[in-house]
Amino acid sequence: MANPRIKAKYVEEIVPALKEKFQYTSVMQVPKLSKIVLNKGIGAAVADKKLVDQGVEELSLITGQRAVSTKAKNSISNFKLREGMPIGAKVTLRGDRMYEFLDRLMTVALPRVRDFKGISDKGFDGRGNYTLGVAEQIIFPEISIEKVNRISGMDITFVTTANSDEESLALLRAFGMPFANQNKEN
Repeated sequence: MANPRIKAKYVEEIVPALKEKFQYTSVMQVPKLSKIVLNKGIGAAVADKKLVDQGVEELSLITGQRAVSTKAKNSISNFKLREGMPIGAKVTLRGDRMYEFLDRLMTVALPRVRDFKGISDKGFDGRGNYTLGVAEQIIFPEISIEKVNRISGMDITFVTTANSDEESLALLRAFGMPFANQNKEN
């Protein structure tokens, strides 16, 4: 497998630009993307166990890596939920698969979102990580609309080594993430 083009862009363009912008003394201080986590909560799985299997299958198709089901940590009687019941699916991407997924997300999937005007820059957690909510899984070309019996969303979390939201925002902007207020600099 060839080196992903986003990884090459990071090494050749993003590292020198961020090093200069934030006055880092070493290239090792420049923030980098460490992993991307896709998480899909399936609330209706309490009634229908097959929905979790479909969620795992969809995430596996989207990422090219086997997803795992997530289990409930607590019992909640109002939701008829017992501890240990499968209620979602997740997959963690690292390395080349992570860069390939980021490339496909920015160039193929996000432009397919209806009335797309850019993504919000409010999903940062204060520690340099960014979470993006996707309302429909059908924006990914790997998902066949005919086979989908229920439209569901997912959360995509970008975990970076940045120390602040400002550094993380600069890193994701440099990768080419289409933030809504692109012209406003922090």
